Amino acid sequence: MNTQLFPLLSAISSPADLRQLEEDQLPQVADELRCFLIESVATSGGHFGAGLGCVELTVALHYLFDTPRDRVVWDVGHQAYPHKILSGRANEITTIKQKQGLAPFPKRSESEYDAFGTGHSSTSVSAALGMAIVAAMQEEDRKCVAIIGDGSISAGMAFEALNHGGDLNNDLLVVLNENQMSISPNVGAMTKALGRLMSGPTVTGIRERSKKLIQRDSRTWRFMSRWEEHIKGMVMPSTLFEELGFNYLGPIDGHDLPTLIRTIRTARDVKGPNLLHIITSKGKGYSHAEEDPVKYHAVGPFDPDTGVIPMPSPEPRKPKFTEVFGQWLCDMAEQDSSLLAITPAMREGSGMVEFHQRFPDRYFDVGIAEQHSVTLAAGMACEGAHPVVAIYSTFLQRAYDQLIHDVALQDLPVLFAIDRAGLVGPDGPTHAGSFDLSFMRCIPNMVIMAPADEDECRQMLYTGFRHQGPAAVRYPRGTGPGIEVQKEMTAIPIGKSKVLRDGKDMAILAFGSMVEPCRKVAEQLNATLINMRFVKPLDREAILAAAHNHSCLVTVEENAIAGGVGSGVNETVLASGASIPMLNIGLTDTFIQHGTRGECLRLAGLDANGIMRQITQFREAQYRQNQSPSTASHGIS
Repeated sequence: MNTQLFPLLSAISSPADLRQLEEDQLPQVADELRCFLIESVATSGGHFGAGLGCVELTVALHYLFDTPRDRVVWDVGHQAYPHKILSGRANEITTIKQKQGLAPFPKRSESEYDAFGTGHSSTSVSAALGMAIVAAMQEEDRKCVAIIGDGSISAGMAFEALNHGGDLNNDLLVVLNENQMSISPNVGAMTKALGRLMSGPTVTGIRERSKKLIQRDSRTWRFMSRWEEHIKGMVMPSTLFEELGFNYLGPIDGHDLPTLIRTIRTARDVKGPNLLHIITSKGKGYSHAEEDPVKYHAVGPFDPDTGVIPMPSPEPRKPKFTEVFGQWLCDMAEQDSSLLAITPAMREGSGMVEFHQRFPDRYFDVGIAEQHSVTLAAGMACEGAHPVVAIYSTFLQRAYDQLIHDVALQDLPVLFAIDRAGLVGPDGPTHAGSFDLSFMRCIPNMVIMAPADEDECRQMLYTGFRHQGPAAVRYPRGTGPGIEVQKEMTAIPIGKSKVLRDGKDMAILAFGSMVEPCRKVAEQLNATLINMRFVKPLDREAILAAAHNHSCLVTVEENAIAGGVGSGVNETVLASGASIPMLNIGLTDTFIQHGTRGECLRLAGLDANGIMRQITQFREAQYRQNQSPSTASHGIS
């Protein structure tokens, strides 16, 4: 770090150093931190806008709380880059999201300052409350803070935690960081004055002392409580949080550092559950990010002076699977007016921008509420609509109960377009879709498909939409092999695979994204290659034919081996009474860390070389076993 450009920041190797500064030096620290963040992300890429919006908050929290002894829990983690910089990781910040570099989200094993690992949203209040409960039980004078954004607070889990936390008397501070992306209340002198008045130490102190002096069941207590609520109702937002049992502070300008410090200090010293409401701007301090917070939410390397993000190479660009879905969604909606599309706050990520523009009355963004999105679709399906739920694999995990009880149990025609299936790369294990085949294939009534290429993805989406029951199409992040997408849509026979290559000795049964790397392997080994296409129902006829005509079977999937589709093939073969050596290749019983998607696939052994290596080792073990006298005497082949 350049000590001339960042004289104060460069001297901070931990929050303890920050706490040695005078309070009037903190605005300079915030300015340097914001500039350093812009410079760093411009070099390496990463999540950007959310971090810029909470620079002052991060400085204030680490200045006022004795971290890491006091626990600070960041919701999601998009906003945690400034936290990482102040907590001793400034020199490594440009390695974020890279292989063996810093994790993109808070990670307990990375730093003692990361009190809780995050990635999915709306977990901060629950986690911080759990920490506060244990601190009280252990009689530890430890503060616990949860920072949650307005998008994250739309999830039911956040309100469940607030409902519980308000019913307890544990010391907990919840900071609602409202970045004006969903709600845009005015922030100015009046709001600041009200925030200072209602949350200042004088008024708060009077309130707390009054509570001690006045009996809760007295008429005076009831009158004072009603008076306070009426006053707050006139000059403040809803008293929802106070009704839940929290002492509500704010709203205040989250970029006004002196006010922020004064208010957080007050909240820190008030016992029980407190909620501080701050207003911030996503992308604060960088005009390009302020003007287009969606574009600059997460970026690759860019020119910090102009904000220009380099354009990709002029080579013909293959469409991403997300784009294939987005185009299919619009085309299908033109043909069928019963199609309704639902997303849990992932419009851009799921390729639904054009659909939203063209069919606004048939588009439903439910916010970060995955459970609700699935049951909403079930209700729509009950009334004759054909809903499509566009959701990332990792987020579908959060709606598993609804998938089973509300959709599959009632055999409702809901199509799940499951994006980011398999390894996602830079976002790491919190966002990897490693388990959907395992947790879906055990559910009755489900039809599950995995496309090998772009056109197959389109045809499978059409097949699933026309199916009169629950169906899922799961596809990976990024691009496919580059197969031209046909405009015409044709349903694929349910449960039917496709032989891509006839060979000898070995049959490779490949699913979805693993078909392409298996082509090279099949050629080198002169093996039969089957694009299985359907995870459920499996093509039993093709599996048993392959078992009958070959000396071994290999299944390859970009999903956990445990309970995955390879296990389903094993079950099919064993149930038939056939006896044949089988190798299941997929994600082993570990979490693959972040890197590029290619690096993650290589690490998992799911590129062509890794698949070849595993098959070679398997065949060598089979050969040694066949040559062993002990095994030969038992007739093992």
